[in-house]
Amino acid sequence: LSIFLLPSFPFPCRSNWSYLNPLTLKKRSEGLVGRCAHFTLEGHKFLIFGGSIHYFRMPREYWRDRLLKLKACGFNTVTTYIPWNLHEPERGQFYFSGNLDMEAFVLLAAKIGLWVILRPGPYICAEVDLGGLPSWLLQDPNMKLRTTDKGFVEAVDKYFDHLIPRVIPLQYHRGGPVIAVQVENEYGSFNKDKDYMSYVKEALLKRGIVELLLTSDNEKEIEQGSVEGGTNLELFQDLVFALVFEQTVSELINREISFNAYMFHGGTNFGFINGAVYFGMHRGVVTSYDYDAVLTEAGDYTEKYFKLRELFASISEKPLPLSPQHTLKTVYPSVRPSHFLPLWEVLQYLNEPVKSHIPVNMENLPINNGSGQSFGFVLYETSICSGGRLHAEVHDIGQVFLNYTILGVLNEKVQDLFIPNFTVCSSRIQVILCFYSLYCLPSAGLIGPVKINNVSLEGFTIYSLEMKMSFFQRLRSANWRPVSVRYLGPAFYLGTLKAGSFPRDTFLRLPGWVSGFVFINGHNLGRYWNIGPQETLYLPGVWLHPGDNEIILFEKISSGSHIYSTGLPKL
Repeated sequence: LSIFLLPSFPFPCRSNWSYLNPLTLKKRSEGLVGRCAHFTLEGHKFLIFGGSIHYFRMPREYWRDRLLKLKACGFNTVTTYIPWNLHEPERGQFYFSGNLDMEAFVLLAAKIGLWVILRPGPYICAEVDLGGLPSWLLQDPNMKLRTTDKGFVEAVDKYFDHLIPRVIPLQYHRGGPVIAVQVENEYGSFNKDKDYMSYVKEALLKRGIVELLLTSDNEKEIEQGSVEGGTNLELFQDLVFALVFEQTVSELINREISFNAYMFHGGTNFGFINGAVYFGMHRGVVTSYDYDAVLTEAGDYTEKYFKLRELFASISEKPLPLSPQHTLKTVYPSVRPSHFLPLWEVLQYLNEPVKSHIPVNMENLPINNGSGQSFGFVLYETSICSGGRLHAEVHDIGQVFLNYTILGVLNEKVQDLFIPNFTVCSSRIQVILCFYSLYCLPSAGLIGPVKINNVSLEGFTIYSLEMKMSFFQRLRSANWRPVSVRYLGPAFYLGTLKAGSFPRDTFLRLPGWVSGFVFINGHNLGRYWNIGPQETLYLPGVWLHPGDNEIILFEKISSGSHIYSTGLPKL
């Protein structure tokens, strides 16, 4: 829960503006302003009842449902981050369509009657990879992220030159719903450059942002992350239990304090976007971003929702809109994969591998128009002529194979493995790097030389496994093997999910499978891992076709026998 802390004064309160549609408010002269201890809008005291929804964490087809539920609950504002790494995955290549159509999301919120607070970063955290910064920034080994370092500033300027013109017509003073824009995110906990926040603020202002500027930090670091002329917000989180949540929100309303529920709807870390945390060791964030939010990962109502709606209804001048109907779930027949392909037989369907004298980490691979690799897996392969002690520094998790037979696993803590002696000098060693996040670490992949008995290996062939939609299109022409016995090792498994005439949402359960990713008709549902805590993956019905649907699992270790559908998540 984010708290907007600003002492009461005698303006007529219009905190119930949640029933007004921002697009119909024609006479606009003064936008959101922080005065004393309250916000005002058009000179009237205004309480922000905000809820966070990330447009990039759900299919576009579900935006309307989630926003309608926010409005029907009694909230008047939606807040969202803008992830730089998704909008500019390659240097100079911008994407603002489909699930990344930020403008369409904001305009839809306006039509539903919601104000909008945008949080464009450039760093957003949000538990996404590298906090939303694009990984190609790391190609400059001297670059200091989130500072006024020349290289970083130049990259931010080019991004803002493209992003901010899209935001300008969405602002309140231009007839749009955007009433505030956040400067960076929680910089007080980083705070490595006293000039940086001023730079970001000016970068927004000089490109045409005229609405109220906000910063966001926790109680202890709010001063370090503040910016002159902005309104600085205090963060409180982890109000888990519905009763405590209701009591806290009720007290905030009684004290006329604005707030934002992070998250109102968390959604899902589809694909490879989830970030990581560091507790003595790098740990990837789970696929679900349910966040114990007001709505579940699949957009279902919770006890928190009904308690909040009852609370908001008690202070609203007009009846709240009817809540949308519950999203129906279904249970599909189980899927038994019929065919599989060991990873080693898939390499021919990848893009041309990189030949390199030494290992190259992911972001420095000469692919994607020079922007490197941001997500997925990397396979490093070379020849060796002797056994002994293998040493390699890896970021994330690396599986080591000798002639396609697993030898062991490397990670941040384990950097050595014993290679058994052999007589054939043409033996091949393979290292598969499973990339979980750049959230904490400066690079991904193999960092530095790979050595056997302190002698550096050379002559690497490097395969990039980004697992984009185009890869799965090529894979359809492969000569798949029938599944007969359980296969040990990394492989792709192909099956058919029968969705009937009217596909609906469901959850997938994978008992017996160990660790990997699920793809439905080319859509990456995210990572599964039998260590838990998450045991199901959310499958949006809008990604299914009536009838047969292609389901492919990339399993890293050992296959199960079936993929099950269930109507309830287990997180």
